[in-house]
Order: sequence, then C-alpha cells, then structure tokens
Amino acid sequence: MRWQGVAFRVFFLSAAVAAVLVLPSALRGGGTGTGTGTGTGTGTGTGTGTGTGTGTTSNVAGVEVDAQGVLTLRVFSDRMAAQRVAAARATLNRDVVRYNKFRKVSLTRLEKAIQDNNGAMTDEMRHLAGLLRASYAFYYPDTKDIVIAGPAEGWVADASGRVVGINTGRPVLQLQDLVVALRAFPPGRSGAELIGCSIDPTQEGLAAMQDFLRRMGSTFRAGQEQMVAVTAMQGLPQALGMQRVSVKGVSPKTHFAQVLVEADYRMKLIGIGLEQPPVRMVSFIDRVDSRQVSRNALIRWYFIPDYHCVRTSEDGLAMELVGDGVKLVGEDEMVGGRGERTTARRSTGASQAFVRSFTDRYPALAERSPVYAELRNLIDLAVLAAYIQQQDYYGKAGWKMPLLGDEKALPVETYPAPKLVAPTVKAVMKGNRLMTPIAGGVHIEAQMAIKPENLWPDEKGKVSKVRQSITPNLAPGQWWWD
Repeated sequence: MRWQGVAFRVFFLSAAVAAVLVLPSALRGGGTGTGTGTGTGTGTGTGTGTGTGTGTTSNVAGVEVDAQGVLTLRVFSDRMAAQRVAAARATLNRDVVRYNKFRKVSLTRLEKAIQDNNGAMTDEMRHLAGLLRASYAFYYPDTKDIVIAGPAEGWVADASGRVVGINTGRPVLQLQDLVVALRAFPPGRSGAELIGCSIDPTQEGLAAMQDFLRRMGSTFRAGQEQMVAVTAMQGLPQALGMQRVSVKGVSPKTHFAQVLVEADYRMKLIGIGLEQPPVRMVSFIDRVDSRQVSRNALIRWYFIPDYHCVRTSEDGLAMELVGDGVKLVGEDEMVGGRGERTTARRSTGASQAFVRSFTDRYPALAERSPVYAELRNLIDLAVLAAYIQQQDYYGKAGWKMPLLGDEKALPVETYPAPKLVAPTVKAVMKGNRLMTPIAGGVHIEAQMAIKPENLWPDEKGKVSKVRQSITPNLAPGQWWWD
C-alpha cells in the first residue's frame, strides 16, 4: 500500500535483530512516541537472567530459551533477595563466604576432588569457591598444580537463577563455563580459532523487508503518523521474520553459549533505545543522523576481547589479565534488493559514537548489569585456557583432563540451544525520516590475545613475584585456599 501526499521523506534502514522506527517530526504533533512491540515465544527453557545485587526489592532481567530454541527476554520481580542472602550466609562455609581479594583454585586438584567424590559436585565446586573473576593463571612444576586466582566471595542465586556474590552482586564464575573454555583449548589438540555468536536475518527476510519498505513508499500526508507507525510495526517483523542465532567454537547447548547470546542481544537493545542501561552512555539512536545513512544500510555491532590485556612472566609460568578485556566494535554493511549483504566502505558517526561510549562505560555497566560481567568472565576464561594450552601446562603437569574433558563423565551440554529470536520494534520521534536498524555478535579469538605482539611486559617481575608468593602446600582433598 502506498500513501500519497506532501513530501515528508521517510528513510528506511534494514533491520536484523531489532528495529527502530523514527517517524517524521513534521508529522508528530504533540506526541512522544507510538509504542513498542516485542518478540514472541514464552517457553519453559532455562534462562540466564541478570541480577542487580542484593537489595530487598528489585527487577532482574534475562533471556529464556524454550524447547524449540526461541529466545525471549524476561523480567523477574525479586522480592526475596534479602532472605536468600541471609540463608546463604547461614549455610555456606564461613571461609568461602568471606570476601577475599586473591583466592586460589588448583584445577588439577579440583578435578581429583570431584573424582574422589565419585563424580558428585558440591556447590563450592560448581561455583569455583566463589571466584568473581579469574585474573591469574600459574603453573607450579614441583607440585604440578595449574592454578587460577582472583577475587572471591560467597554466592546466592537471584530471582532469575543467576548466581551472584552476596556482597558485590557480581556474577560468580561457574565450573561449567570453565569446562567449556578448557575443552575449547584441550590437551593434545588444536584450540578453537573462534568462539562467538551471531544473531542475523535470513537473506529471504532481508529481501522481503526491502520489498515491504519499497511498497510502503516514502511520502505521507500530515496526520498519518499513527497509521504509518502501526503499519510499519506490523509489517516489518512479519517481512523480516525470525532471526537466526548461531554459536561457534563451543556447544550451543551450554550456559557459556547462552551468556554470549544474551549479552549480544541486550547490547543491541541498548543501542536502539529498547533497553535503558543502568549507566549513562551514548546510544546509536541518540546520535544517528538519517541523512548520513544509506537506505539499504545494515549496522553491525559485536564484542571482541581487548587483546592488549595479558601480562606474562619471562618463564611462562605466570600470566595476568589486565584491564576489562572487552571492546565493542562496529562494522556497516549494505543490503541488496535480494537480501545479499556486502561490507560498506565506512561506518556511521552514530555507530562509532555508540561503540566508543559502550566500551568506555563497560566497567560501570558490568557492575550494574551482570550479564556484561559474565561476558567478560567468559572472555577471561577463554584467554586463560588458550594460554594454558599454549604453554603446555597440560603436558608439564601430565594432566589429560579425564573428567573435565569428557562430556559423558561431566555433562555441561544441558541447556536448550538458542536458535531463533523475533525482531523487536520500537517507534520513536527523531528527525524527519523512518529508520530501522541492527545486527551483531560476539567474536572471541582468544589465541590473538596471547600472540607475542599483544603481550604486556612483566615490569619488575610483578607477575612472577605474585606466583612465587603462593605456596600450594594443601591438605589432602583441598583444592582452593586464600
């Protein structure tokens, strides 16, 4: 259907995961927007919700994946946080519940402890003694211990099921995620070239969307803003169809994969104004100038590690992860009439402003929205595992990971694999054109982080001194210590 009338130009920008409709300012009257649409699917799969700390009442958000692999966003009302924290403090080991800046976990001893327990895992094992981040990796030739270390505290599950620290609200590392990272860089085999995820439209969907936009036209009569918005909000998701989720380098049936997908999905919602971040940052929609964006553009944003974040000792027995380790980058594409995609020559200023702002504010965002702290933790684990493999800690320790490396012995592929997500539509007033972005993903090349040109020098032997200050003289069955 085509509307004829005064020459109010309407601009269309092809959408992937989500779409923003920016209505002509000359049509808006006194309104401030025309509503939002959300994806479909309310399945019963396991979620990876995001906690917000340990307050008495709060809302926590996360994703849910149903048995068909359809991913949706959910918000949980958390009214029992204080009670759960009190129960955790009362039941957890007093030593493990205490916050410690430098807790150590021996991976070789942890596996043996699980084996000695006939494969049964305690909560301390599942949550790696409460590690909040794995900042160091060490090897001790005398005892053949492979050790990771970092800050730690007691833990509690929030209303969405995410396990977070009882004091900081930061997500706790999970053994299942460490296992996925180690299996990606195992003993005796080459490591994963790429770990990541992508949420993308099909070529057929992009072609159908381009056709819909052409049929809708580009000029409208004054007073038709409501009809334009409703028509676009109904037609665009139907034309574009469900977006495909792909996971590379790790099994999509893992918690690791679900965190990758959630972080990617929610980052794009922030970029187009469909999720309000808990910290101030510049969004794409804040800065976009539709006159500088091509009609058939496709904006891509994706996370990568900050590859200049690894400091190592000269003897290779110690390494430290420095900084926050995560960057958001942008890459624009062009979409042809048949839905084909090609790389654009340059990215938009709005996209560049958003990725810079998101990266700069990432530490603060991770403190308030734990899914981003979890993503950072996964990147840390992947880089640590790649370093352990590169330095052959496996061979030096004679460790073949008979339990942690065997899916039959220790299953971690127990989650529904995310496969599809519905596009989400929001109508906002900005400028004088109609726009519809976005695509993206997570792209982790952990081995790049440990290339010689990306390593930081161990100034004054700092990392070596930290390793030497630790003596893993542990009691039988002990695998962590402060």
